[in-house]
Amino acid sequence: MAYQAGGQRPAPRPVPETPEAQAYLEDCAGLLEAVSFPSLVVDHCWDVVLTNSAFRSLFGGVGPHPTAMPDDNFLRFVLFHPDAPTVLGEHEASWCLPMLAHFARTVESHGPDHGLQAIRRDIAQDPIMEAAYRHGLPHWIRAVGEAAVELDGAVRPLLHPDPRWGATDCRVVAETSRTLEELGCTRLTFVLREARRAPSRDRRTRRAAAPRAASHLRVVPAAD
Repeated sequence: MAYQAGGQRPAPRPVPETPEAQAYLEDCAGLLEAVSFPSLVVDHCWDVVLTNSAFRSLFGGVGPHPTAMPDDNFLRFVLFHPDAPTVLGEHEASWCLPMLAHFARTVESHGPDHGLQAIRRDIAQDPIMEAAYRHGLPHWIRAVGEAAVELDGAVRPLLHPDPRWGATDCRVVAETSRTLEELGCTRLTFVLREARRAPSRDRRTRRAAAPRAASHLRVVPAAD
């Protein structure tokens, strides 16, 4: 898997700053904080608007990155941060490809958009990621079915730093209220399940340090 993000990421697309919108988001922040599961609010470019402490705890151990921190832009974190596989289990198949496919659909539905096009340019700068985007995604979607692209309801593996959870699964619950929709935002919550098996530190380190594929993603065939 390639982990690059070229250039400086543009400033996040601002949420409308009316007093009503600001008050609503402040109340949303309070609601998120009352939830024990990791939760965040993102816009259509995956720029992060809000997070709760459970989300920050889940990703608190990742190293710095100039453009792909999880509380900055979650899609960029999944695609470009080298520490993403240390938290997101089965990173390529369960997180990277579904979100790359979701991104491709968003690009098609939104048309010209500065934030989306900036992400698209970074994908194009990485030959492995670009091959996956152009050639791997159609094959993967045919193999797993259209439902795999959907966010809401997906069950995906996590490697939680808290040993009480360890290697577990989460169900992604996507919610968009009328007001959040007007703001162009969606709330995502990772509903954690009972731990399956806590991975050893050595195993987690090996996974994080594993070399990327030389020519293509392991979960999709090389382009002809």
